[in-house]
Amino acid sequence: METKLDGATGITYNRVMRITTGKVVGGQIVVEGEPLSEGSTVTILIPDAGTFALSEEDEAALLEAIAEADRGELLDAEDVLKRLR
Repeated sequence: METKLDGATGITYNRVMRITTGKVVGGQIVVEGEPLSEGSTVTILIPDAGTFALSEEDEAALLEAIAEADRGELLDAEDVLKRLR
């Protein structure tokens, strides 16, 4: 299922995601479990010793922010920069 992010550019993202793990072997990422489809676009997160834990309140706020984004309740970069000034 695709959701349009920007009507002007037609940029979309796929809301159906799969999480998997893997290891770097010989400079290549080897995925554990079911292989990914050829041509899949992936995002790689590397665990760091600087990890953190969220409080229940912060986790709830983060989940609500994600839900807002999924509903299309977003600010474009121009609005964010205006607010920062």
